[in-house]
Amino acid sequence: AYNIHVNGVLHCRVRYSQLLGLHEQLRKEYGANVVPAFPPKKIFTLTPAEVEQRREQLEKYMQAVRQDQTLGGSETFNSFLRKAQQETQQIPTEEVVLEVLLSNGQKVKVTILTSDQTEDVLEAVASKLDLPDDLVGYFSLFLVRETKDGAFSFVRKLQEFELPYVSVTSLHNPEFRIILRKSYWDSSYDDDVMEHRVGLNLLYAQTVSDIERGWILVNKEQHRQLKSLQEKVSKKEFIRLAQTLKYYGYLKFDPCVTDFPEKGCHVVVSAGNNELNFQVRLPNEQIKEGSFKVTRMRCWRVTSSVPMSNGPSGSSPSKSEVKLELAFEYLMSKDRLQWVTITSPQAIMLSICLQSMVDELMVKKSGGSIRKMFRRRMNGALRRSDSQQAVKSPPLLDSPDASREPMAKLSSKLTSVSLRGISHSSSANDVGANDFHGNYAFEGIGDEDL
Repeated sequence: AYNIHVNGVLHCRVRYSQLLGLHEQLRKEYGANVVPAFPPKKIFTLTPAEVEQRREQLEKYMQAVRQDQTLGGSETFNSFLRKAQQETQQIPTEEVVLEVLLSNGQKVKVTILTSDQTEDVLEAVASKLDLPDDLVGYFSLFLVRETKDGAFSFVRKLQEFELPYVSVTSLHNPEFRIILRKSYWDSSYDDDVMEHRVGLNLLYAQTVSDIERGWILVNKEQHRQLKSLQEKVSKKEFIRLAQTLKYYGYLKFDPCVTDFPEKGCHVVVSAGNNELNFQVRLPNEQIKEGSFKVTRMRCWRVTSSVPMSNGPSGSSPSKSEVKLELAFEYLMSKDRLQWVTITSPQAIMLSICLQSMVDELMVKKSGGSIRKMFRRRMNGALRRSDSQQAVKSPPLLDSPDASREPMAKLSSKLTSVSLRGISHSSSANDVGANDFHGNYAFEGIGDEDL
């Protein structure tokens, strides 16, 4: 059997024959030219070297399927992973009560089935809160870890290929919780949410919480104004004022390490406003702040390395030993691209943030509606089978590969940016050609963006 990990945590265990069955089903539905090549069957027993080779091939296959816009969003692929997750964790289908937190710590208890997927659980929470259907897509469920001081560290946005009840209970740790939070970046969408009483209350609770935990920066005068609006229960005015503050709508990550501007720098990363914001502590203890715009990232990828266990055979490394990195290639100046790497247990969550920012930018650019992006409906019924993202899905299935292959450069489809004479990235930071995410929002970057 092969273990499939998500964010360094076991998601499910599957056999070669099950994966072959999935492959054949995908070929039947989408055609042989769309589905990646599958590792062939062998007549004789595999040698240890062949076993490892097959594991690597299967891993690349699963990554390729997940990252394909059509295949990765298909009900065939996602239902396969959900079923395998439930079978691996040996949780029978039954009615249970699941507790979902709101930003202000309030608990919402919903009665669901253990086999309910992420969207079903989100709809159950929305129904319990009386949030109207057309606003459900503005919110998402996130897996978080509660820290000792009561704050939350975001692990990941719950995905369509998992069962939230199974995901949280299989961790066997009460620190892991599920929280409801808005899932868009552009604050102009706040207007849609504030049209409805429940949407306004949820947004207000999240804004107050973000200010209290120091995610949004407030000076004394602003604090006094906010306090006054709070006392008057002027929720809309409170949010309007908060929208003008630094880091409004950003998601703040736990302190981690980066190689920018030099190796081993401690950094606090925040995601929002179509950028990753860095507050870097340099070796001389000086703090520097800077931002990396998502439109200037040519591509990115998440890698994870799992050290070989020294213990008895079959023992697996502890979760804390899994090392996750997010690396992105950034257009520093007109003719210079540079790789920047963040080493953080939250690397996959960072990648999901980047991807959703790109999705939002692309929908806006094409003149599409964010409501349509969030909720594709046909005859009033949700079409789950083809709820696909605007562009490629983020990498979520880990690739435990510590050694990095040389980077095969993306073919440059850049309109007005001259990329002649670009300095090559240092080999230490190069990444495998098949494992990165090309950024559609980068292709239209022009001189005025520089």
